[in-house]
Amino acid sequence: MTPALQITQGALGFGGRTLWRELDLSVRPGEFLAVLGSNGSGKTSLLRAILGLQPLDAGTIQIDGMPARRGNRAVGYIPQQKLVQPGTPLRGRDLVTLGVNGHRFGVPITSRAERAQVAALLESVGATAYADRPIGTLSGGEQQRLRVAQAIAADPVLLLCDEPLASLDLNRQAEVAGLIDERRREHDTAVVFVTHDINPVLGMVDRILYLAEGHFTVGTPDEVLRSEVLTALYGTPVEVLRSGGRIFVAGAPDHAHHQGEAL
Repeated sequence: MTPALQITQGALGFGGRTLWRELDLSVRPGEFLAVLGSNGSGKTSLLRAILGLQPLDAGTIQIDGMPARRGNRAVGYIPQQKLVQPGTPLRGRDLVTLGVNGHRFGVPITSRAERAQVAALLESVGATAYADRPIGTLSGGEQQRLRVAQAIAADPVLLLCDEPLASLDLNRQAEVAGLIDERRREHDTAVVFVTHDINPVLGMVDRILYLAEGHFTVGTPDEVLRSEVLTALYGTPVEVLRSGGRIFVAGAPDHAHHQGEAL
C-alpha cells in the first residue's frame, strides 16, 4: 500500500537552529497522526513543507507516491480557527465553493454539478442550515465546520490540520474533531493533526510525532506520552500525569507547555 505521506531523512532549520533532522515518517491511508511539541519546534513548518510551501534542508517528502508540491489537490488543509469579521460578505456556501473550483484561474463559474457537490459537502458537515449566512455572523464552531468541508472538497488522500480546535469550547471541539475522524474512517483519508492539547482527539490517535529541542520521537500514545520518554526528549525532568482519562504534562520548558497544561 502506497503511504499517504512519506518523509525520508527530512531536515529543516530556521535562523541557524535545527528544528528537526533525519526524520523518517510514513503515514498510511486512514491513519491519524497527532503532532505535538514545543512552540517553535517546527510543527507548522512541517505542515508547510508537506504543502510544498517550504523546502526541506535535506530529504524528501512524497504524497501518495508523488513529490510534495504547492497546490496539490491530494492534500486538504484545515487552518487554526480564526473568527471572520462580521462585515465580511462571503457566505458559508461561497467558502466551500472555493474548495471546489477556487484553484482555477480567472473568475470561477460554478456549474450545476459543482453546486450539487457543494450542497453535499455542506450536508456532510452539518452546515446546510446556515450555508447562506455571511460567515462573519457564524460562531467559531460553525466556521470550522465550513473549513472542514472546504478542505475535503477535492477528496484528498491526506488531511493536514493546524490547531483546528484552538479557541473552540469543549462541545465544538468534540464536533469538529468528530467530523475529521469520520472523514478518515469513511474515506481512508490520512490525518496529520497538529495540536497543543491531545485530549480532545486522544481516542482517535494511532500514533504521535513529538518534536522538541531539535529532536523527535514517534510511537503510539502509550509509547510516547511517558515521563521517561519526554524527559529524554527535552533533556530535563518532565512528568506525564493521567487523571480521569486525560493526560497532563508537568515540568516541560516554559516555551513548550505551561506547567501542568494538558498536552
